[in-house]
Amino acid sequence: MEKKAALVIVDVQNDFCPGGALAVADGDQVAALLSDYAASFAAAGVPVFATRDWHPARTSHFKVYGGIWPVHCVQNTFGAEFHAALRLPPGAVVVSKGSAADVDSYSGFDGVDGGGAGLAQLLRAQAVDEIFIGGLATDYCVKQTVLDGLKHGFSVVLLRDAIRGVDLAPGDSARALDEMRRAGVRTLAAIGELRL
Repeated sequence: MEKKAALVIVDVQNDFCPGGALAVADGDQVAALLSDYAASFAAAGVPVFATRDWHPARTSHFKVYGGIWPVHCVQNTFGAEFHAALRLPPGAVVVSKGSAADVDSYSGFDGVDGGGAGLAQLLRAQAVDEIFIGGLATDYCVKQTVLDGLKHGFSVVLLRDAIRGVDLAPGDSARALDEMRRAGVRTLAAIGELRL
């Protein structure tokens, strides 16, 4: 039986791109590429989801309140908006995470849509069993979304050309890739290999 797929784009937001409060090196480069992936998925009738950090102004996630990160992706600010080069197709579902003041919520599976439905619930409602994941950042939100996807029983494919990492400590992204591979993720090297 053929798997039913979905695309999950993780956190391609201004604050994670060059010039942003928590910029990922070359983070903006994934935006146009993920737009191409999204267009291909949408043309094939495959659902597209986009996660975003959606933090309150005061949260323990931020360094000023005890966390490890600078203030970023505060709700309804420019930094929290999707990068201008990310073109989401009509019908794409936005999933917001990190909205609680006392929870970090790296994984897209911690997020909810406008009606309060979680990502796993939304995927199952469309009978999805395979998810393709790309976005920012490899060593945090992408990694946690991949690992949680596997824990929820989905087959997961990492879009290797459409991810970039923070590397807070040198080598974090490489270690994250190893961890994801050991957990069972498959990788797609380039959009030219995509078959829907």
